Amino acid sequence: VRAHSPNLNQENELPAGLKPVALFMITDIIRDNAPETLAFFKDQCVDLKVISGDDPVTVSAIAKKAGLENADRYIDATTITTPEDMERAVAECSVFGRVTPQQKKEMVLALQKQKHTVAMTGDGVNDAPALKQADVGVAMGITGTEVSKDAAAMILTDDNFATIVKAVKNGRNIYENIKKAILFLLSGSL
Repeated sequence: VRAHSPNLNQENELPAGLKPVALFMITDIIRDNAPETLAFFKDQCVDLKVISGDDPVTVSAIAKKAGLENADRYIDATTITTPEDMERAVAECSVFGRVTPQQKKEMVLALQKQKHTVAMTGDGVNDAPALKQADVGVAMGITGTEVSKDAAAMILTDDNFATIVKAVKNGRNIYENIKKAILFLLSGSL
């Protein structure tokens, strides 16, 4: 929920005559396994990006609290106006705020243009174009919309980002076993 007053000035000061009567602290709760999940991907040399429609300063603070490396390298996506700006931003920044659905897709395209393999996670209709464009789109199965699940290549049935770590490890085991089987078959037929 957001509150807005058209009477706020540039310094966000209250108009004359108003007095604050309460202060509400609202924060996102960081999942317990978020820091270890982020650390796993950092160890795997994965360059993580946090993309949100919310204020970039807020998103940066939450990402930092979760343990995202370079969380202080953020940008307000409303300042990205050209494809060149987008390419520079995805190369330099780790946190993106005030991002539109079209910009999410453009970010995926810019990363792919820079020869990155892109995995994208999301749960909303606004994530669907980027999920579809990504090399691997990952949707949330419980909280995700049908549109995001239809656009994704993979669905997390438990809505837990840490499950992707297990999927990566399982995928690597399968790949190694296939390589071993091929080597065994080739050596037996020589």
